[in-house]
Amino acid sequence: MKNMIELQKNRKKVFVAMSGGVDSSVVAGMMKDAGNEVVGVTMCFSISHPDSKKPSCCGVDGIQDAKRAAQILDIPHYVLDFAADINDFIIEDFTNEYLNGRTPNPCVRCNQHLKFGSLYKKVMALGADYLATGHYGKIDYADGHYRLRKAADDRKDQSYFLYSMSKDTLSKVLFPLGDLTKAQVRDLARKYNLNTADKAESQDICFVPDAGYKEFIRQRVGDAVFVPGPFKNRAGEVVGEHKGILNYTIGQRDKLGIALGRPMYVYKIEKETNTVYVGDVAELYSAGLMAKEFNPVSMEIPTEPIEVEARIRYNSFVVKAKLVHVGDDRVRVDFVEPQRSVTPGQSVVFYDGDIVLGGATIEQPIKSIN
Repeated sequence: MKNMIELQKNRKKVFVAMSGGVDSSVVAGMMKDAGNEVVGVTMCFSISHPDSKKPSCCGVDGIQDAKRAAQILDIPHYVLDFAADINDFIIEDFTNEYLNGRTPNPCVRCNQHLKFGSLYKKVMALGADYLATGHYGKIDYADGHYRLRKAADDRKDQSYFLYSMSKDTLSKVLFPLGDLTKAQVRDLARKYNLNTADKAESQDICFVPDAGYKEFIRQRVGDAVFVPGPFKNRAGEVVGEHKGILNYTIGQRDKLGIALGRPMYVYKIEKETNTVYVGDVAELYSAGLMAKEFNPVSMEIPTEPIEVEARIRYNSFVVKAKLVHVGDDRVRVDFVEPQRSVTPGQSVVFYDGDIVLGGATIEQPIKSIN
């Protein structure tokens, strides 16, 4: 990869985004090993969950672990305040999406607006040649432009969450872990004698406490968001009463509180009428989708339909589809075979093999014609 080759030839000033986890701590060690001038930076979001038993990527403990790792590596370390940014770009959107019956993806927006937005701009202004992070992905240079690619380890690949990066940042971002497995990363952490070598991974959304996202939103906007409303079937018949649209997401089967003699699934949420639609599993399948905020990170905007591999959620398989740019930042995706639980608010990401072509935010499914 061109970025990494350049590092090997010349000493560069590399700022490393250190979250306090093992991945970013190892990246700092790798960058120092390569002979670079390394500076650790940690984003402070002024988030505190003192009673939480789960590791967080941006809480007080994370900051302390990052600072200790920097001390072990003997590199300077700074904490930068981005509390306003996470509220304006992430938390407000997260809250509004749920209130409107959609299921947001805050990690995608965090990469777009914070790590490779606010933080990237800050470190570049401070004289960085590169910003390095602990993400599992790759960036290479081919045919005259930079491309985002999947990580070598499919189990750790985070390219689904990285598609929202601006293509203008690719030449100045490093993903040193792209060819490594998690086991190899932990081995390197032990080699560097890092305090984070055996630290558990952060799994949950950093700003949401142990009580969960529903309680988080309740505390922000009050109980009014839990207004009951009708469950309806495709025919428009009322088949029960829900406890507020915030409690439901597309594909949900459990905790509906209705008994119709067969499994029922949420297949549509209508905020305008405070209605949750339920039906048989067949209702979950869609022939395609419409999406907005299209970001062609490794491609030009297509002028005609193209064949792609699409992923509609992080833990789903890629499927064959046709991508059509319909104007402005909107695209249409037509699946070769109908897909289950297309969820408004989530991301659809497009691939060509291991190249991340781009992605967009799902607006609505396109149902099969029966």
